Amino acid sequence: MERNGNANAGPPLEENKGADGKSGSRRSTRFKEENEYVEVTLDVGADDAVAVQGVRAAGETPEAALLPRSGGLSSRLKAELRRIASAKRGGGDNAPASQPRLDRSMTGAARALRGLHFLNQSVVTRGSWPEVDKRFDRLAVDGLLLRSRFGQCIGMVGSEEFAAQMYDALARRRGIVAQVLTKDELREFWEQLSDPGFDAKLQTFFDMVDKNADGRITEEELKEVLTLTASANKLTKILERVDEYTALIMEELDPDQLGYIELATLESLLLLPPSQAPTSLVAHSSNISQLISQRLVPARDANPLRRGLTAARYFLEDNWKRVWVMSLWLSINAGLFAWKFYAYRRHPTFDVMGYCVCVAKGGAETTKFNMALILLPVCRNTLTWLRSRTSLGAAVPFNDNINFHKVVAGGVAVGVALHGVTHLTCDFPRLLHASDEAYEPMKRYFGQTRVPDYWWFVRGVEGVTGVLMVVLMAVAYTLAHPRFRRSKLGAGNPLKRLSGFNMFWYSHHLFVVVYVALVVHGVCLYINRTWYKQTTWMYLAVPVLLYAGERLLRALRSHGLTTVRIEKVAVYPGNVIAIHMSKPHGFRYRSGQYIYVNCGEVSPFEWHPFTITSAPGDDYLSMHIRCRGDWTSRFRAIFSQICRPPSAGQSGLLRADFTSMVEHNANAKFPRLLIDGPYGAPAQDYRKYDVLLLIGLGIGATPLISIVKDVLNNVHRQGQEQEGDEGFMTKRVYFYWCTREEGSFEWFRGVMNEVAERDAAGEESVVELHNHCTSVYEEGDARSAMVVMLQALHHAKSGVDVVSGTRVRTHFARPCWRDVFKRVACDHQGQRVGVFYCGDQKLTPELRRLSQDFSHRTTTKFVFHKENF
Repeated sequence: MERNGNANAGPPLEENKGADGKSGSRRSTRFKEENEYVEVTLDVGADDAVAVQGVRAAGETPEAALLPRSGGLSSRLKAELRRIASAKRGGGDNAPASQPRLDRSMTGAARALRGLHFLNQSVVTRGSWPEVDKRFDRLAVDGLLLRSRFGQCIGMVGSEEFAAQMYDALARRRGIVAQVLTKDELREFWEQLSDPGFDAKLQTFFDMVDKNADGRITEEELKEVLTLTASANKLTKILERVDEYTALIMEELDPDQLGYIELATLESLLLLPPSQAPTSLVAHSSNISQLISQRLVPARDANPLRRGLTAARYFLEDNWKRVWVMSLWLSINAGLFAWKFYAYRRHPTFDVMGYCVCVAKGGAETTKFNMALILLPVCRNTLTWLRSRTSLGAAVPFNDNINFHKVVAGGVAVGVALHGVTHLTCDFPRLLHASDEAYEPMKRYFGQTRVPDYWWFVRGVEGVTGVLMVVLMAVAYTLAHPRFRRSKLGAGNPLKRLSGFNMFWYSHHLFVVVYVALVVHGVCLYINRTWYKQTTWMYLAVPVLLYAGERLLRALRSHGLTTVRIEKVAVYPGNVIAIHMSKPHGFRYRSGQYIYVNCGEVSPFEWHPFTITSAPGDDYLSMHIRCRGDWTSRFRAIFSQICRPPSAGQSGLLRADFTSMVEHNANAKFPRLLIDGPYGAPAQDYRKYDVLLLIGLGIGATPLISIVKDVLNNVHRQGQEQEGDEGFMTKRVYFYWCTREEGSFEWFRGVMNEVAERDAAGEESVVELHNHCTSVYEEGDARSAMVVMLQALHHAKSGVDVVSGTRVRTHFARPCWRDVFKRVACDHQGQRVGVFYCGDQKLTPELRRLSQDFSHRTTTKFVFHKENF
C-alpha cells in the first residue's frame, strides 16, 4: 500500500453503534515517510463496508486537510483517498449527493465493459512482459526509456500521442517528473495497464483526463482528451464539432453545473445498468449457443484416412458443380489429345518425326477446342439469359464464369506450349537431319525440294502466324495478371506505365488479330491441306458468331436502344461519386446485377462495369463509383466541375441535379453516358434464400445495398396487401458493412435511416443493419472509450449516431465473424442462409470456411457466394 515508506497501526479498534443501531468500528492508521505522518480514519460497517472518514497530516487541522498539496507521500496518498472518498460520499462541501454503488455483475456492467483496456488483448498474453523487456533493451538509451518511445515499447504502435498521455497519467500518480523510465518503473506501468480489475482501469482512464490530479475533470480537460481520442481514431467529424460534443458530455455528467466531473459520475456513464447493456452477438438460447460452440471446436481426427475422406466429402458437397464441369472439360481435352495422338501414330510422318508429331498435333487439337470454348464464359447476355430464364443454374456454376475463362486460358497456354515446343525442338530438327530415303515420303507435304534450313519453317506463313499468336497471347496474359491489371507494381518499376485496367482492356482486344492468325495458321498446314479435314474453322464458327452477335447487340443497345439522362450527381467522401439516371423504358433488372458504362468525354472506346445500387422497384437507376484508376478519376473530375457544395440538410461534398442546373445556367449540361446491360452476377440469386447474410467491405456494399432496398420494397408491398414479387422467399436480412472511413456512411444514408425508422415505428424488423467503422479501436479499448460515451449520449438525445450521421448505431473494429455465423445458425435452425460477400479477397477464405463449418455441424445450411468485384 505504500512506496518507500512504512505503515504503523494507529490507535486500538473502537467498537460503537451507528445511528441505525448496527454495529460498526473505526480504525485510524498512520503512514510514515521520513518525518511526515498521514492519518487516515476509516469506518468499517457490520457488512464489511468501508467509508473514509478523514485524511490529514500529523498536526494538520481538518480544514487544512481539504486543501490540495503537491509532493510527498501525504499529498499523493490524500489525492488517492480523496478520489475514493468522493466516489463514496461526494467530494467536499460543494459536491453533489453521494451515489449508490453501481451494479458490476455479469448481467450488467461487466458484460458491457468486459472491458476497458489500454492494451490490445493480443498483447496482454502470458509471457508478453518478456517481449516488452526485449523491446526495452532495444529502445532504451543508457538503461532509460524515452517518453516518446513508450508506446512503441508496450506494443501500442500507431497511437504514440495517446500512449504519451497514458505515460503522463501513470507518471503523475507516482510523482515521476522525468521524461524517462527505468525498467522497474516500466514494469510497474505495464502491470497497472494490464491489470484486469475494472477499478484500476477506471482510475487510469480518469487520471488521463484529470491533467492536474485534483480529482475533477473540467470542460477544458474533457475537450483535450476528446480531441486526442478523435484524432487517434481518425474521426474528423467529431473534431469539427468538438466544442458541441464536449458541452453535451458536460451537460449530462454535470447536471448541477459545478464545472467539473468526478470519478463516480464518470463511472455511472461507463457502467450501464443491465436494462441498457449492449446486446451481445450470442444467440438468445444459451444452451444452443453452447452446444454449437462445443461442436465447432476444431478436433483433428487421429486416423489420416478417415480425416482425408471427411475432407473429400465436405469438398464435394460444397464444390460438386465445379467438380463435374472441370471433370467434363478435362475429359474432353484428354479425349481430343488421345484421338489426335493415335491418329498421327499411324501417319506416314511418324516414321521421320516420331512421337514428337503426335504430341504436337494433340496439343494443337486441344488448343483449337479451348480457343473456341474461351469465348463462351464472356458472352454476358447469353449467360444472363441462361441464369435468369432457365434452371441450368441448379447444375452449372454460372457465378464462376470468369474463373472458368481463366482456367481455359491456362489450357490454351498448355496446348500452345505442347504444339510449339515439340515442333521447334523436335519435329523440325528431325526432318532436317533425315536421310534422303527417309525424306522421300515427306515430299508430298513439304515439297520436292528438301527444306534448306531451320528458318524456312519460321519465315513461312505457318511460322509467322504461330509466332504472332504466341507474342500477342503473352502480352495479353501478362497484362491480365492482377499485379498489372490492378496497378500493384512499385513506383520505381519500369513496367509501371504498362499497368492499369486500360492496358488490360486494350491488350485483351488483340484477340481479334489472334483469331484471324489462328484461322490462317489452321488453313496453311504443312501436312493436311484438305479443307474439310482442317477443323480449326469448325471449332470456331459457332462461338465466334455468338460472340460477334453479342458485341453487335451491345453496340446497338448502348448507342440508341438504351438511352439515359443523368438526373442527379453527388460527390461523397472516400473518393466516391453517385450517379442517378433516368430508367430507360423497358429496362428490367434484378438487384445485384451490373451495367457497363461509357463516357465519351473520358474515352469513346472504354466500357467499365459498375453495380446497380437502386432497387428494381425504383423509378431511376443509380450507381456508386469508387474513383481509384485513371478512367474513374477523370470521370469524377468532369462531374466535379459541374457540381456545387450541398445545401443545408444534403449529404456529400458536392452535388448537382438536372433541374437546378438548367435554372442557374442554361448552357451547362451533364456529360453523355451510354450504358450496356444489365448482366447477371452472383448476388442476383438472393431471392431463393430464407435468410440473407450480406457482408460488404468498403465500396463492396454497392450490390448489397440494392438487395436491402429490394427487400424493403417487397415488405412494404406485402404490408399494403399488394402482390409481391413471384419467387421472393427472403424473410430476414443481416447486413454487415465494414469501412475504414466515417465519411463512407454518407453514401447510403437514406437506406439506413429508412431501416431505422421502420424499427422505430414498431414495424416488423426484416433488415438488421450492422455498420462497423474499422478505423476506430474496438469497443472497450481506452482509445475509443470517450467515443463510446459520446456516441451513447448523442444517440440517446437526438437518435442520430455521432459517427455515421444516421439513425443506425456504428460498431467499432471488425466483427467476430464466427460469432456472427453462430448467432444466425442459432436463430434460424433448419433454414437456408445465403451468404453474399463483396470486398477484399483476403476475407474470402475465412467466410467460405465458416460457411462450410456451420453447414456441416449445424442444421442451418450456409451457401457462400463471392461477388467478382
